Amino acid sequence: MKLGRLNHVGVATPSIEASAAHWRDVMGATKIHEPFDLPAQGVKVCFVDTPNAQIELIEPLGADSPIHGFLAKNPLGGQHHICFEVPDIHAARAEFIALGKRVLGEPRIGAHGTLIFFVHPKDMGGMLTEIMETPSDH
Repeated sequence: MKLGRLNHVGVATPSIEASAAHWRDVMGATKIHEPFDLPAQGVKVCFVDTPNAQIELIEPLGADSPIHGFLAKNPLGGQHHICFEVPDIHAARAEFIALGKRVLGEPRIGAHGTLIFFVHPKDMGGMLTEIMETPSDH
């Protein structure tokens, strides 16, 4: 499999509002998208544009959000995952499985409205890795 474009870095945060202010005021981000709820994944999401990728701010949504465990270990938040683009999500999933990597679940719709899946950090150099299908003309 060929490495695709870095799409975003996921950053868990206890407060999207505070994190967005940091990206705007400290890092100079000029385009911060409106936050939105992603109930199927138990998170609120906000994308911050950078010149070559995005930052995905992720805040827990509800008591059973999977982000709570990460924030319990990292109360200030921090880098949660990285996301790479692929043209064919099903082919990419099959390739990771053939390589013996632990794919976490079936492809599902992610925050960008396209199919995604995650690969276990223990099989990816310690980084939770999201794989996202994008059109080939992206």
